[in-house]
Amino acid sequence: MSQYGKAEYWEERYTRDPEPFDWYQRFAGIKDLVQACFTPESKLLNVGAGNSRLSEEMFDEGYQNITNIDISHVVTKAMQEKYKDKGPNFKYLHMDARAMEFEDGSFDGAIDKGTIDAILCGESSSSNAQKVIQEVHRVLGPKGVYFAISYGLPEHRLQYLEKPEYDWNVIVKQVHKPTISTSIAITNEDKDAPNVHYIYICTKGQQKGAKQ
Repeated sequence: MSQYGKAEYWEERYTRDPEPFDWYQRFAGIKDLVQACFTPESKLLNVGAGNSRLSEEMFDEGYQNITNIDISHVVTKAMQEKYKDKGPNFKYLHMDARAMEFEDGSFDGAIDKGTIDAILCGESSSSNAQKVIQEVHRVLGPKGVYFAISYGLPEHRLQYLEKPEYDWNVIVKQVHKPTISTSIAITNEDKDAPNVHYIYICTKGQQKGAKQ
């Protein structure tokens, strides 16, 4: 599914099918882990938000300071219109996650639901994935948390997350895939994987190797 790594694919897809679509998990499936990492006062970034209902469902649970970015002009415009009454701290911006237009340390947390997985399908996949992770690290504050939801097995994802230059501790959690799921694997990487999604929780300022 190499097209998942191309911006043009997403422009065409969101034009063709504007209905909400959630990869992997709805908020209910990850709620306990989200609440353990973030408070309603946390300033959050949703990386590659698409037209997922995740941020809307989090907003309804009290997380009302969320900046959503996506590389698709089409979906960003649609979401800006859909959520125009949510208030000034709930926003959608057109942006390339490889070169974010935010100051260093702008956010308390960043949520990635399948974005790195999609990028890893495309051309220059490793390089582009590393650029996104570097940018996420940069825009997080000193105790910020990168919360990445993935189908990727730890042996395929930790090589990107556990770099010496990242001053964060990484722990891996598992959540069961929904019974009725839009969580098909983007590639064949996890064809033999268990019936779970992996949550990579990367916490800055925490001693590496610490358990949580």
